[in-house]
Amino acid sequence: MLGWFRKLRSLGVVGLNSRNAGYVLPHNPRPLYPLVDDKITTKRLTESAGLNVPELYGIFRSQHELKRLPELLERHDSFVVKPARGAGGNGIMVITGKLGHSFRKPDDSLVSAESISFHILNILSGMYSLGGMPDRAMVEYCVQFSPVFRDIAYQGVPDIRIIVYKGVPVMAMLRLPTRESDGKANLHQGAMGCGIDMHTGMTTTAVWKNAGCDTHPDTLNPIGGVAIPDWRELLKQAALGYTVTGLGYLGVDIVLDKTQGPLILELNARPGLAIQVANRAGLRHRLDSVDAVHQSLETEEQRIDYAMEAFAS
Repeated sequence: MLGWFRKLRSLGVVGLNSRNAGYVLPHNPRPLYPLVDDKITTKRLTESAGLNVPELYGIFRSQHELKRLPELLERHDSFVVKPARGAGGNGIMVITGKLGHSFRKPDDSLVSAESISFHILNILSGMYSLGGMPDRAMVEYCVQFSPVFRDIAYQGVPDIRIIVYKGVPVMAMLRLPTRESDGKANLHQGAMGCGIDMHTGMTTTAVWKNAGCDTHPDTLNPIGGVAIPDWRELLKQAALGYTVTGLGYLGVDIVLDKTQGPLILELNARPGLAIQVANRAGLRHRLDSVDAVHQSLETEEQRIDYAMEAFAS
């Protein structure tokens, strides 16, 4: 067992306690957490900074406001319902189309308008919120995922998680929905994580259910070697997440829409560590290198140049 821990240390693997004590607590001041823990606040913050985000269709703050829901459902064929203060993908309902008076989910199952209303009531009650506190429900544009992922994603919308440390993107992972994840991109719900070469934006290795694999479990197509378009622009959007929040250790989730390009979905002050498994590389050596040079990197362009050169696979 001791030898195993020594091996992990030599590989630079960062554990949960090390992440919290060494990076989250020192570099993410507590008063800044509301900027990313509330998705409505995050959306307004990033929009005001000129970053690209999915359009917000509506916000529900109380049961009384649900009388506006039929009009909203009439205007939109596809949308996403999510809790403002949810975590881990819990409470997200994705609607991809209509069939008569019903609404279609990514797995082709149908739900009624009453079911959507009931789901929003559950969100308002705090069923999915951090700490179980009463919450708000938001309804926003349903991203139409880029055809570049057509052969390696099962329904839903793949997203790209980029860890940013002191403004420098240090590691990235493509998260692919599977049949088991119900169209969601959260690994703990059954999605697949794929490593990304920071220089080229090309997918490399992958992990599913904590085991390495080379093909998608549903499409059976190879995961590696897929080039993510506009890679430098994605790194720039992620680096700007640090500029607008002031959080020194940050996870930025970005999706590629087939017509609107990169859109920021969420910012996370406590990003998970599975990204290391997907890349088969530890974070610590990269974080140490940023500590050594970040004061000389004054602009987003300089930080991106450094990331692409220093952290190539």
